[in-house]
Amino acid sequence: MLEVARDPSEGLGEESVNNSSESSMSSDSGTSFSRLSFDTTELLPPPRALYSPESLVLKPHRSSESSWRAIRSMELKRSSSEGYGTAGGVNGGSGLSFRDFSLIRQIGGGDIGKVYLCRLRNEDVEEEEEERCFYAMKVVDREVLVMKKKTQRAATEKKILNMLDHPFLPSLYAQFEASHFSCVVMEYCSGGDLHSLRHKQPRKRFSLSAARFYAAEVLVALEYLHMLGIIYRDLKPENVLVRLDGHIMLTDFDLSLCSDAIAAVQSQPLSSSSSSPDLIRRPPSKPFSCLPSHLFKSKKIQTLSVAKRLFVAEPVTARSCSFVGTHEYVAPEVASGYSHGNAVDWWALGIFIYEMIYGCTPFAGASNEATLRSIVKMPLRFPTVSTNSSRETQARDLISRLLDKDPESRFGSKRGAADIKTHPFFNGLNFALIRSTPPPVIPKQQMTKTASSRQFNGVTTSFDFF
Repeated sequence: MLEVARDPSEGLGEESVNNSSESSMSSDSGTSFSRLSFDTTELLPPPRALYSPESLVLKPHRSSESSWRAIRSMELKRSSSEGYGTAGGVNGGSGLSFRDFSLIRQIGGGDIGKVYLCRLRNEDVEEEEEERCFYAMKVVDREVLVMKKKTQRAATEKKILNMLDHPFLPSLYAQFEASHFSCVVMEYCSGGDLHSLRHKQPRKRFSLSAARFYAAEVLVALEYLHMLGIIYRDLKPENVLVRLDGHIMLTDFDLSLCSDAIAAVQSQPLSSSSSSPDLIRRPPSKPFSCLPSHLFKSKKIQTLSVAKRLFVAEPVTARSCSFVGTHEYVAPEVASGYSHGNAVDWWALGIFIYEMIYGCTPFAGASNEATLRSIVKMPLRFPTVSTNSSRETQARDLISRLLDKDPESRFGSKRGAADIKTHPFFNGLNFALIRSTPPPVIPKQQMTKTASSRQFNGVTTSFDFF
């Protein structure tokens, strides 16, 4: 039975690529009441290490941070104490296990797992609270995965997490198994998610500048995923977390599709209006060159010199027939039961920007079925006919082009983020330096202190799963 209310963990089905003739909604009818005590270690067999300290690949953009150093230090101590040294032990050496972490409290949950705030168990108890490293541990019951027929989804998410190395995507610190539970340790984002943060804003909506900032960072994250051949398929504010520094991090990849991206360098004439409609067209500019134009005798070279070179790596050939996503964010081709590809992420980006600015999604109905019908048949409408500023006009134009019901003509479907970045809504924004841009909201430091005050303090605590 379908839920009418929108839920952060709401998913619409199982993965099926090019071999599914029908769509099905996910069901939570199977339920297990397994319990696990992470402190009652004698009841569990020795954990199986999935990697060794020597084989751990440090993430370049995170390797200098204290959270990585703490994990690395613990691994080296574990390796030394168990006698493997630098040469590694049996089956690749000794990795971290659940014994190395203290769970603090549950901070989230999804369709196939629950997420807990945790920290390394060996940290000095007298260490300053603000200097302690906190992590998010996602715990999944493999027996429940089999029962719900979602083993492949969990495997896909773990595969993707091992691939990622990007400032706006999760860093995987450790992964291990304990009994019939599978655990992954990732970065903890103390600022919550954008859905909760939006509800704290005046009129429950972000300013245009804030919406542009979050849209830009999500766009950069999607660009990276698409370059890896990953179609996200579950973009929504609940899956956009806010780090301690105010920048974002996409999460939850169990609905994602892995494929192959086609990389190419394409030339786009500067006078082209493909990325700017007549209403907000920018004047053509003279291309910059370090050499005098008279040195270029070849007409072919002259033609290239007046073109803008774009690096494009978009999974344009990926196709899937699975019915997955969150109702208010699914693209028309998904709602209609047709096959879909990379364009679904750009549709979701349009819905995301609309919700950030106007505080609601454009096609929401009284029920999930009504929402899907509206997505397929109803035209896009905005709360008011007129706009209050040129920036809002630009935002509406971008949203309208992203919410093109035809995936073939949808903005971004051919060249992805390379085209979307050129839209006037992002004028003046340096995507290469987006990490240096001050975020609209920076979470209070108090959030980490509050979390650290709820430690176990040595008390054995059990957790319910599923």
